[in-house]
Amino acid sequence: MNVNQTGALRQILPAALALVLSATGFAMTAMPVHAEGTSYYTAALATPLAAPKTVIHDELLWHCAGAECTAPRGTSRPAVVCARLVRSLGPVTHFATPQGDIAAEDLARCNGTKG
Repeated sequence: MNVNQTGALRQILPAALALVLSATGFAMTAMPVHAEGTSYYTAALATPLAAPKTVIHDELLWHCAGAECTAPRGTSRPAVVCARLVRSLGPVTHFATPQGDIAAEDLARCNGTKG
């Protein structure tokens, strides 16, 4: 009986291993890439934080220290991302992406004031 179990294991093991590797490969390609230390958004808070703080808001992981906050790229427009950050941490004096600062009008809207 031991011989039959070993034979069955030899047949099932490669198939199970292939299934696990395929699932792992698919999961890795389906996950969004957010490299640690890579920031897309930068913001300056109007009121600096007393201690460093990490905030997760709408799937963005914000790292803030003092008045400076950074986060990886999200799927929303920068003005929307800015407004969400303001709701979490308060007004900002600066908000930018690698393409540059958001427009003054968008910054005013982000802070909840009219442009």
